Amino acid sequence: MEEIGQGAPREASVVVVGAGLSGLVAARRLAAAGVSVVVLEARDRVGGRTLSHTTARGDRVDLGAQWIGPTQDRMTKLVAELGLSTFKQWRDGKKVLSLGGTLTTYKTSIPSLSLIGAVDLGITIQRIEALVKEVPIEDPLSAAKASEWDGTTVEAWKRKNVKTRGAKAMLDTAVRAVFAAEPSELSLLFFLYYLRQGGGLIRLTEIENGAQETRLAEGFQEVSKRIARGLGEERVVLGAPVRRIAQDAAGVTVTSDAGTWRCKRVIVAVPPALAGRIDYEPGLPASRDQLTQRSPMGSVIKCVATYASPFWRQAGYSGEALSDVGSVKLVFDDSPEDGSHGALVGFFMGKDARAMSGKSPEERKKAAVDSLTRFFGPSAAAPIDYVDQDWPAERWSRGCYSMVLGPGVLTAHASALRAPVGRVHWAGTETARVWTGYMEGAVEAGERASDEVLAALG
Repeated sequence: MEEIGQGAPREASVVVVGAGLSGLVAARRLAAAGVSVVVLEARDRVGGRTLSHTTARGDRVDLGAQWIGPTQDRMTKLVAELGLSTFKQWRDGKKVLSLGGTLTTYKTSIPSLSLIGAVDLGITIQRIEALVKEVPIEDPLSAAKASEWDGTTVEAWKRKNVKTRGAKAMLDTAVRAVFAAEPSELSLLFFLYYLRQGGGLIRLTEIENGAQETRLAEGFQEVSKRIARGLGEERVVLGAPVRRIAQDAAGVTVTSDAGTWRCKRVIVAVPPALAGRIDYEPGLPASRDQLTQRSPMGSVIKCVATYASPFWRQAGYSGEALSDVGSVKLVFDDSPEDGSHGALVGFFMGKDARAMSGKSPEERKKAAVDSLTRFFGPSAAAPIDYVDQDWPAERWSRGCYSMVLGPGVLTAHASALRAPVGRVHWAGTETARVWTGYMEGAVEAGERASDEVLAALG
């Protein structure tokens, strides 16, 4: 992509801030409609929170968003349009559960808890799924108990409604897996609304018929790369963090490290936490400004350990592991489709990610491999390759997967999430109306924002 120096302002009808999936989808739709558009990206790459890495063996692994699943129709269509190759996530075999340091295995959706614990977990899941259905997807604030739910945390609800240690541990793990945050950090209303947008707790946590069902052979960053190539080098400017957006009666001036643009409309397609770091003239309305201050990103470090073979499959294991102890508490099989070698993908989540963020790669590798060895035995102790991505330390992401809203934020500021501010429109998966926090949500938000701009341009 083109990198240019400072100079006289350039012109475009629309400037898109951020070359992640949402911004690129918006730009693609605008360009297809004949609108002059430029995308300004702070990084030296496109893709945002999708990041595909080539290992020393030449394999592609996803260090960012990795899966799509049922009802994610926009992403499914986009992947097909771009000629990319999907395959199913491996899930055959026994799953590992580490609870209180004791290892057990199970094959069903419900972990192998004690009889009382399993009943308690089943009841907990049923209760959550029932509450999810009470949140209208179009307007979460219209839920009968919206104020009550937004005034408490998932942790407080858990302490009141979940009785056994095992069921509590499994709910904690599910929350960390979906939100990369601790239950104490989440508004109950936000938790339920997020699940509602994706089809419920089971869909978001499962592989089969769930959000982790399908992978991409080329890696999901390739989606953004191909969209960017289709837009052309003149439309995507890298190394261009936007510092200021100034509106006036005639249009907008967008100032970046790579130059200044004059345009009619702007789409800011970065998370609210990053959007709030831009200087706006005039300043943002109070509610939007408060939203950007109260929507931190989740905390996750994603790691991939590669092995000569998927030895766990040969021993009858699926490669999945859940734990309530250790640094890595969630693991999936990350081997290529042909199984020519093995790979395990693990997640440091929530407080564990914050504890490990900024430490050396060697320290993180040791912590990760220790966890993998505990789950799958000594064969996991010596990977032939290891790589990870410290998302909380990533300057232009500040975390992953998405924003985390605590008590009171939705009821006070939900209306500011998508509402344009003059000539400035908002995209990014955080603003999605379905599948918030996922690639599907990013695409939906990009489409919605581009439609707003096309309507405004007439």
